[in-house]
Amino acid sequence: MKDKFCKESRTVFSNHVLPLDTNNLGTLFGGKLVAYIDDVAARAAMKHSRCTCVTASMDSIDFIAPVKAKDEVVLEAFVTWTHRTSMEVFVKVINENLLTGEREVCVTAFLTFVALDDQDRPTPVPGIIPESPVEIELNQSASTRAEARKLRRAESKRIAASFGVGFPWDR
Repeated sequence: MKDKFCKESRTVFSNHVLPLDTNNLGTLFGGKLVAYIDDVAARAAMKHSRCTCVTASMDSIDFIAPVKAKDEVVLEAFVTWTHRTSMEVFVKVINENLLTGEREVCVTAFLTFVALDDQDRPTPVPGIIPESPVEIELNQSASTRAEARKLRRAESKRIAASFGVGFPWDR
């Protein structure tokens, strides 16, 4: 399996934010933006692996600035790092005021996807070749994020096992 360049997975999505997409403050619903992030990241993972991919984790979604009605959001995603069957995807969201042209990064996010074969089992993915300074930086810092994911996932499993499926007040 031949390694691929980060840019080969680059995926871009944009959307005009309408009033129905916003909350009572007139800003884009966070959940709607999270859905956009998951979608664009999944497509980047699929471009890299050329397989069906499922979200394994959303490591961080950092909301830096609000997105207002009538603005446009532009999401850019690319694979930053790979393991045997998984891929880390970075997503940057830019908010643009369409009347003034003012733009700012409003969200950054890291997600992990697992590639699946025809029987929906994890399958190997190509390695990644970073080229630009940003790609190299994200690739070099990925192992630290992967270790944090591993620890957080173990803690999540421990908590899930201790609480089970019932509500705490039912015990």
